[in-house]
Order: sequence, then C-alpha cells, then structure tokens
Amino acid sequence: MGFAKYAEDDKSRYHAATVIREREHERLKTGASAGVQQPAKDASAMQQPAAKNPMKEFTVAKPRPLPVIVLADASGSMSENGKIEALNHALSDMVRAFASETRVRAEIQVGLITFGGRQADFFVPLAPAHQIQNIAAIPAAGATPLGQALALATDLLEDHERIPSRAYRPVLVLVSDGLPTDDWEPALAALEQSARAAKATRMAMAIGDDADEQVLARFANDREAPVFRAHQARDIHRFFQAVTMSVATRTVSTSPDQVAKLVLGAPLDDDALDLDF
Repeated sequence: MGFAKYAEDDKSRYHAATVIREREHERLKTGASAGVQQPAKDASAMQQPAAKNPMKEFTVAKPRPLPVIVLADASGSMSENGKIEALNHALSDMVRAFASETRVRAEIQVGLITFGGRQADFFVPLAPAHQIQNIAAIPAAGATPLGQALALATDLLEDHERIPSRAYRPVLVLVSDGLPTDDWEPALAALEQSARAAKATRMAMAIGDDADEQVLARFANDREAPVFRAHQARDIHRFFQAVTMSVATRTVSTSPDQVAKLVLGAPLDDDALDLDF
C-alpha cells in the first residue's frame, strides 16, 4: 500500500510538471508570433546604448552680418584743404575700431564705394572688418558721379549672396563736398524704392560750404541724425567716430536691428586736424 501510494503521487507530480512545461511553451510561442521580443538568454550579448557626446549637442550660433557701406566723394575738390587726407584717416580709424569689436552676435562688415573722376567703383569690396588689413589712400580727382555710386549701393543691397537675408539692417553713409555731376535723381529714387535699401539706415555728411545739402538731406532718412556739416578736418573725424559708436552699440545690443542714436563727441585736440574748409 505504501509503495502504490508513492507511485501514484509521483505520477501526479510528473503529470503536473508536464502540464506546466506545455503551458510555458505555448505562452512563448504565442508571444513570438505576436512580435513580442523575448529577453536574451546571454546578458553579455545585449548591446548597451551608445553614450551621448555632449560636444555634438553644443553648437555656437554664427554671428549675423551687419553691413556698413560708405559712399565717399573722391572728386577733385576733395583734394583741397586736406579734406581727402582727413577722410582717409577717419575711414582707417573706423575700420580698425570695427575690427576690434566682439563678434558674438553681429559681425560688422565694411564696403567702400568711391565716386570721383568718370565713374564710381568699389574701392573696398564688402568684407568683415576684421579681415580688412589696410585701406589704401583714396585719390581725389575729376567729377562727382553720385548717381553711379547710388546705383552700385542699391545693387549691393539687393544681392542676396553678398548680403544674405539673415543680415542685420545695413548702414549707408554718404560723404560729399560738392554738387553731383551726373543724373543722380533716378538712382536715388531706385534706392528709395528698393525693398532692402529702403530699410537701411542712411546718414550723410556735407564737407564745406560748397556741398549740396539738399541732395544729402534727401539721401538721409534718420530723423535723429540730420545732415552733419563738417567745416574742419576734425569734424570729419567726429562724424565717423559717432558712426563707429552707433554701429558698435548695436553689436552688443539684444536688438541689433534697432538703430542707435548718432552722438557726436567733443572735438579732437589735434592741431593737424585744425583745417578750415
């Protein structure tokens, strides 16, 4: 009786174990057919997720261009009374100052268009200020083809390759000591009607009593900065120092597109610049 009871219990345990194994096997088959991923038997074969590279997630924003385009009178009358020398000196100082400015948010770019003789031309093509090593002295001779200079400036502003859409509002600076000698009015009208040129900040300086201030006043569009009158060489420096400060202020502003007021500093204490025009 004891052995028979043991055999019966053992058979029952074997039957129960068989049923459990069959159910587990059936559960695994069902999970596999349903696309359920089964745990790997060998833990060493499991792939660990790749570690993230923090340097890939850190990117430095590229500064946006802030173009400054100077239209400089290089006619024969600019050779008188040290005007062209004062202008050359002031332009060099401005570019050096721009080159030293921080380029975290905005990169100041400078272009120089001269109009003298028979035609206007790019004396310094638009480029980042810190890449401009030296500016050659502008020679002064001939007539005053202002209309050509205005047309070149308009073409430059409309060129999306040289001035991309992401650029900040450009600054145009016109300097002259006389009367235009070409058909300048259609060129000015085209500049004013240009979508991009119309948004630019336009400043002007009249050098001496012979400058056509009405023409310069039509060019300037900044109510805070009417036409500046230079009667001495030191006045040219004061004007370009004010332009430099206005542009530099924008580079560190949280809103670089906002025009900074043109503030003229005190006259320079330099006898070499004390020349009347």
